[in-house]
Amino acid sequence: MSATRYLLAAMVLGSAISATQANAQCSGNAGGCLTVNTASATVNALVKLGMSGTATTLTSPTADQVEVGATLADAGPSFTVKANRSWTLNIRTSNAASWTYVGTLGGSKPISDLTWSNAVAGTYVGIASTDALFLSGAAATNGTAAQAFFKTVWAAGFTQPSNAPGTYSLPVVFSLSAP
Repeated sequence: MSATRYLLAAMVLGSAISATQANAQCSGNAGGCLTVNTASATVNALVKLGMSGTATTLTSPTADQVEVGATLADAGPSFTVKANRSWTLNIRTSNAASWTYVGTLGGSKPISDLTWSNAVAGTYVGIASTDALFLSGAAATNGTAAQAFFKTVWAAGFTQPSNAPGTYSLPVVFSLSAP
């Protein structure tokens, strides 16, 4: 019984080796042989976003600016966009309605008080919790430069909840994709 098993195993192994060798062998009667192996790779849509920094310090309002209300301008981060096809860069905040407030006097500032543009003299739009188009490119790029510019709106009046002493912060999310 044991000899039969060994003989059967040897036959199966021999058949497998023969089949493998036969697939890789070539024979020709004219003294030559040609086989073909096709190598292939898939390149997906690729994007890379470089950002100058992970935090932007916004200008704090002065007493005179709070008294009358003011909009203060600041440069945001700069970017380098790399993509192997058309691409879009979107902007949003991950906060739903208000800036994150750290303080003891109940400060509350709506997210729309941070406005943004992709040009210093451009049109500024209040940030939202849904994606908005920041910039796009119709073709592949090895390094398109971009910059964010912010204007922070400060309401008029010392009693406004958005002017309460404390620290206000707002996460700004930039997402690059090659749709």
